[in-house]
Amino acid sequence: MSRVVQVSVIGAATGDDELLGHAESVGRLLAESGAAVVCGGGSGVMEAASRGARSVGGTVIGVLRGEEAREANEFVTHVVATGTGHARNLAVVASGDAVIAVGGEWGTLSEIAFARKLGKTVVALDSWTLRNRAGSDLGIDDAGTPEQAVEAAMRGVRSSAS
Repeated sequence: MSRVVQVSVIGAATGDDELLGHAESVGRLLAESGAAVVCGGGSGVMEAASRGARSVGGTVIGVLRGEEAREANEFVTHVVATGTGHARNLAVVASGDAVIAVGGEWGTLSEIAFARKLGKTVVALDSWTLRNRAGSDLGIDDAGTPEQAVEAAMRGVRSSAS
């Protein structure tokens, strides 16, 4: 891949210390691997992943719901102000070469669905893991640690590039 790999990190605008610690580690590990972090640019998991990436000089692209760039958390390096509300969830996951879900609520579930519909690798870290009515796996990798999540996402990027 000739451009910088972009990995979308999705999750709720809130979270407990453990979950936010996982998100921060994911952001840091992605940046250390050379990937840019794409997120919703807000608080909670988004801010923690942004902080982690920036702590090692990484790039963070915040795709905002609102129209004002100033709505982004302080760690975002590039802002896309969409003015589209929750519809921006599609832009967040479509902009990533892979997706890591850390925790999450209904918005995260919608992003996972969009990502799978687009054929993206999705890795769940303390997040939604889904099966259809027949019990079939829906292609969401379940990771137990931030390191496993980043490795699975980067493996998915490498396999889709070949």
